[in-house]
Formats: sequence, C-alpha cells, structure tokens
Amino acid sequence: MKNRRELSSLFTKANYPKIRAKLEEAHLTKAIQQTRERMGTFFEKNQVLGRRASIGCVALEITQRCNLDCSLCYLSEHSEEVKDLPIEEIYRRIDEIKNHFGAGTDVQITGGDPTMRDRKELVAIVKRVRDIGMRPTLMTNGLKASRDLIEELISVGLNDIAFHMDLTFELPGYKTEMDLNKLRLRYIDKVRGLPIAVIFNTTVHKANFNEIPDLIRFFRKHSDVVGMASFQLQADTGRGELRKRDEVISLETVRQQISKGAETKISWDTVMIGHPKCHKIGITLSCNGNLYDLNYDPQFFNEFLEEFQHVILDRKNPRKVVLTLMKELGQRPEWILKAGKHFGKMLWKMRRDLIPGKGKINKLSFFVQNFMDASALDEERVHACSFMVMTGQGPVSMCAHNAKRDDYILKPVELVKTGKKVLWNPLTGKELPQNSSIASIGDEEALENEKTTTKKQAAF
Repeated sequence: MKNRRELSSLFTKANYPKIRAKLEEAHLTKAIQQTRERMGTFFEKNQVLGRRASIGCVALEITQRCNLDCSLCYLSEHSEEVKDLPIEEIYRRIDEIKNHFGAGTDVQITGGDPTMRDRKELVAIVKRVRDIGMRPTLMTNGLKASRDLIEELISVGLNDIAFHMDLTFELPGYKTEMDLNKLRLRYIDKVRGLPIAVIFNTTVHKANFNEIPDLIRFFRKHSDVVGMASFQLQADTGRGELRKRDEVISLETVRQQISKGAETKISWDTVMIGHPKCHKIGITLSCNGNLYDLNYDPQFFNEFLEEFQHVILDRKNPRKVVLTLMKELGQRPEWILKAGKHFGKMLWKMRRDLIPGKGKINKLSFFVQNFMDASALDEERVHACSFMVMTGQGPVSMCAHNAKRDDYILKPVELVKTGKKVLWNPLTGKELPQNSSIASIGDEEALENEKTTTKKQAAF
C-alpha cells in the first residue's frame, strides 16, 4: 500500500508537465537512434540527422489546391480535383508525425498552397502542431499570406514562414528574377519586425540559373529579415511543363553561383544533412552587407555538434540563441576558450564592417536541395531521406511521394465517425457507400467514374 501511495503521489496534476517531458525525451531518444541506424554509413561526425532531431522536416499537405500553375510543379494533373482532407484526418497525421519522429520535429504546413485552406482551419492546424510540441512552418507562395494572417498564425505558434517565388510563376510583367525582387520586397515588409524566421525558396532552372549571384546579393542586402535562401534544383516530376533539367544545373554549379554572389568562400561540406547527394548547406554571418563563413573550421563544428547536440536553438529569436549558447558554454569552461578562439577569428575578419554596420550581425544560410526525377529514384537516397511527407499510410520520402503522388492523394481516406469506420472520397469530399468495392481511386476507370459523378452532383 505504501508503494502504491508513493507512486500515485507522483501522478499529480502538478507533475504532469515533468512526466510528459520525460516521456517525450525517451520517445525522441528512441526515434533518434532509429535514424542513426537508418543513416548507416552516412552517420558521420558532421551528420546532423540523428543528433538533436530524427528528421530534417516533415511535410503536412493540408490542401492540393493552389492559386498558381507554375511551369515547374510537384503537384499532379489530378491535384486540383482533390478536396481538402477532413480536419480530423489532418489532426491524425499531425499526431503520426510526432509518433514517428518525436517532439521538436519541424513540420512544413504545405499543399498546394496552405493559404487556400479555410483560415480558421489553417490557424487550428498550426496551433495543433505547436500544442503537441513540434515546430510549424508555413510554406506559401505568399499571394494570400497577409500580415494580418501571419500575425494570427504567429500568435498560435508559427515558427517559420517560407515564401516560394521565382520565374516559374510566369507572372505577367515579371521577366527576370530581378523584376520579382519588387514582390520579394513586399513580402519582406509583410514580416518585418515580426518574431518569426523567414526563408525564401527558389526553383533553379535554365531561365534563372545565371541570376543566382544577383539573387544572393539581394538576400545579403536584406539579411536583417531573411535568414535563409533555399534553392531547389529542377526535377522532372509532377505536372509542370518544364521537364528535363539542363546540364548546367547541378549541386556543384549552384553552389558556385551562390558563392559568387556571396563574394566569399562558403564551407559547403562541413555540415551533412541526410544523403550527401541530396542537400548542401552553407551558413554565414552577415555584417554591413558582407558575408563571413561560419563553418570555416570543420573540426570545431564536429566537436560542437557532438557536445551540444541536445541543445535546441530557437531560430526565430537570434538573441535567445546567443543567450542559450552562452548559458551552455558557462557550464563547460573548456568550451569558453574554444568558442572564443573560433568567433574571435570571425570578429577579426569582420573588423572593417562592425562600425559601419553598427555592430549588427545576422545569420544568412544557403540551402541547396537536389530533388530526384520521378523516373530515376535512387533507393539509397530515398532510404536516407531527410525530408518526408506524412501520408495516410505513414511517412514517405518527398521525392518518392512526388513520383507517385496520385497513389496517395486519390486513395480513399478511412475515418471513424460515431464509432464506425467510413471511407472518405477525395474527389467528392463525401463518404463512399458502405458496400463500395473501390480500394483506390487511382486507376483510370474508377477515376473517370468519380469525375463524372462529381460533375453531375455539381450540376444540381
């Protein structure tokens, strides 16, 4: 009886947060170990996956609808016909992301464009992700993302916003990426002063490859707001009219173009994220419009990653990042000297920019993603994927998902209503008959039947 009383005294309301934190820590530790095993030979000293996180990020597609029709697009020809998933299914997938990858996972709320979803539901989705201990990012083309909406999303926990903008939009009157900077400036003004990390995404193709250096100069100029510029290499997948990637475009050539615009050497191989053929990241510090390579010392980074892998940094709050690191360094006297030496060298290099830049230093990262063609998936890369999509059947590599998108988005969704399981039809947004024999709407005959039914229902 005594042991029971002692045990029950632990499970008081006041102790719930501590108990939850312990359980989440144990769960995350297990997920991280599974990632290390999945990485295999790629889990090296500079591998980020399997340290403080079990995955780079997970995409949560809350709609297939979009207000653009880009010349390069990962959506399928049938995407626009698919109804928005029921909110209860979205919530279930959010829970599944945490079940698979643990607390602290970065969740990309995407589509289509997520701003096409009902606003109240979008806010509720962001809140749900944050409430269960993960970090939500809004992936949008920005056309419907007003400052008012962004502020509301921040109030419920939005961590990052990623604006995707480039020439594949084919907007009238914008013939070059430099023309599009007018719109980028509007987006920057939308988020200026808000407590949120800001990312700009660009799809690299033949028409804008030579403009990458000028784009980098633009982001340098606005690094007080923009924290990351991400470049996705063209891939032959989805519904876009542009198909085969031009020979000039590769991980190496895009890195060269970025370095050219940065006007400084960038250490691209210091950090590994997943498979080395999939991603490259360069991290710089910006002062007075000039950039300085943060990861110039691979040995320092490897030792830092190993020693501080448990430390979670809030990228939307640079000041908090500095304070967190200073606190951690204070608990490790030997690291005060190491860090002082590393950053002292950087400050010495910056000396001519510190005064004219009023001592303001910002972080500007460059990320390059090498997505695979639908017909040329590399199983080794798929297995070591750092960027997955949560489907109704579980997490799937983004490249593998885009290659067979219809297999996932056209599949009927199983819901539980009033204690009974029902199948929801993604093309009509209604329940399928209980005696329905359709296991998947992906085959052409069934698809045509459903499209005809949908049109007849719309007519009435």
